[in-house]
Amino acid sequence: MYVSKPLDKKITLPYLRKLKKQGEKFACLTAYDYSFARLMDKSGVEVVLVGDSLGMVIQGHETTLPVTVEHIEYHGQAVSRGLEKSLLMVDMPFGSLNSQQQALDNASQIVKKTGAQVVKLEGGITQIKTVETLSKYNIPVCAHVGLQPQSVHKMGGYRVQGRDHDSAIEMKDTALQIQEAGADLLLLECVPEALATEITQLLQIPVIGIGAGANCDGQILVLQDLIGITPDRPPSFSKNFMLENDSIETAISAYVTAVKNKTFPAASHCFS
Repeated sequence: MYVSKPLDKKITLPYLRKLKKQGEKFACLTAYDYSFARLMDKSGVEVVLVGDSLGMVIQGHETTLPVTVEHIEYHGQAVSRGLEKSLLMVDMPFGSLNSQQQALDNASQIVKKTGAQVVKLEGGITQIKTVETLSKYNIPVCAHVGLQPQSVHKMGGYRVQGRDHDSAIEMKDTALQIQEAGADLLLLECVPEALATEITQLLQIPVIGIGAGANCDGQILVLQDLIGITPDRPPSFSKNFMLENDSIETAISAYVTAVKNKTFPAASHCFS
C-alpha cells in the first residue's frame, strides 16, 4: 500500500510513460502560487498544472475565458519557484492558439518565462496541426478533450461528453490522431468511465483524467475543490479531502495516497 512521501527524483515525461507501462497511477493538482506549489512538491504530486481555472478560482470570473498569456506567465513563474521535483505543466489560455504561428510564439514565450516542461491546450481535432507544430519545435504538449471549458459557450454548458455512440467513436479517433500528431499526454475531462478506460488502454501516451473515472493513468483536481474552499457548489467528480484531514498538507498527501492506491476516484465521482 502506497503512502504519500516526497518525490525522490525529478519527474519527466519518460518517467510518466514508465509509470503507465507499469500500471502505476500518478497524481496531478492545479496550483497558482509558490506556497501551495511547495506543499505539492513535498507531498509527492507528480504533475502540477497552472490551469486557466485560475480565472474562476483566483480571479472570480464565471468562466476561464478572460485569462491571458500574461496571467499564465505570472502564476507560472510563482509556481515554478516552489517546485523542485514535480513536473510543471501550464495551460494555453483562450485566444492564444488562433493560428499555428501564434500558438508557437505563445508557447515558446510561456516555456521561456515559466520553465514549464509541458503546455496544455484544448481543442481536440481542431488542434491537430498545432500539436504537430509544437512537437516539431520540441515543445511538449498535453492535449485536452472531452469537456473543454474554453468552449463552454459552444458546448452549451459544462456537460459530460462522449455519452452517445457517435461522439464516443469520434473522441477515440481524435485521441489517436492527437497521439500520432506528437502529443506527450492527453487529458480527458467529464467523460464516461467506460470510454475513458478504452481510450487509456488504446493510447501509448499517459492519460490524465478529471471526472473520467478511475482507470486513467493519472488523476487531476483543482486545488480549491480538494481543500473545500470552492465558493460555489463543487463538481460531482471532486472530493473535499479536508473533511478527513487536519491540515492542507495532510489533505494533499491523502489525495496523492488515494490516487496511487486507486481509491480515488470512487464510483460516486465517475460518470456512466
